Amino acid sequence: MKQARGEPAGSMAEQAPTPEAALLRRGRSARLAWLCLGLLLVGIGFVGMFVPLLPTTDFLILALPCFARSSPRLELWLLRHPRFGPALLAWRERGAVPRHAKLASCLGMVIGFGLFCWAVQPGWIVALMVAAVLVACGTWVLRRPS
Repeated sequence: MKQARGEPAGSMAEQAPTPEAALLRRGRSARLAWLCLGLLLVGIGFVGMFVPLLPTTDFLILALPCFARSSPRLELWLLRHPRFGPALLAWRERGAVPRHAKLASCLGMVIGFGLFCWAVQPGWIVALMVAAVLVACGTWVLRRPS
C-alpha cells in the first residue's frame, strides 16, 4: 500500500485491511451463519416428523438455500435423501407441490382456523383478517404445479 504524501507512517490508512481480506473474513462468517441457520431449519424439520401440524418439508426447503451458500455437501445430502429428496427436487426445479401436500396444507389451514375461532373467540374483524391471510396462502399453495 502506498503512503499518501504528508501522512505519517503507521497511520490508519496503512493499518486498514485490504478489501479482499475483509471480504474473505465476511465470507467465512456469512457461511457459518448460513450453515447454522440451515442446521436449525433441518432440526425443526426433524421435529416436524413427530409433531402433528409442524411441517417437515417446508423447513427442509428453507434449509436448501442456506446449505447452497454454506455447505454444498449438506445441500447434496438433502437433495439425495430417499424420503425428502424427490419433493425438494420438484420444488427446486418447478416450484411443484404434490397433491397430497396441497390437500394437507389446506385442510390444516381450515382446521387451524376453526380451532383459532373456537379457542380465541376473536371479534369478526380479527377473524376476517386471519381468514383473508389463510385464503391467500391456500390460493398460493393450490396454484403451485403438482
